[in-house]
Amino acid sequence: MSKEIENNNIQVIDSNGNQLQNGDTVIIIKNLPVKGSSKPIKVGTKVKNIRLTDGDDGHNINCKIEGFGSMHLKSEFVKKV
Repeated sequence: MSKEIENNNIQVIDSNGNQLQNGDTVIIIKNLPVKGSSKPIKVGTKVKNIRLTDGDDGHNINCKIEGFGSMHLKSEFVKKV
């Protein structure tokens, strides 16, 4: 499971088991299709200054990706830098 709720704090774990925090930089580990775009987010894309959320649909990272804008990501598709 990628998140645990403890004392109202959100704990989000990346694909390697590292705990993520607000402001971290992560790298995408899989090509991710984007609705409304003809090109995916490529493997190795660096995402800076992430914000953690309690996403009910599994998307627990909010961020801005250059060329795509504001996005919601699942922690299972990123690794901490």
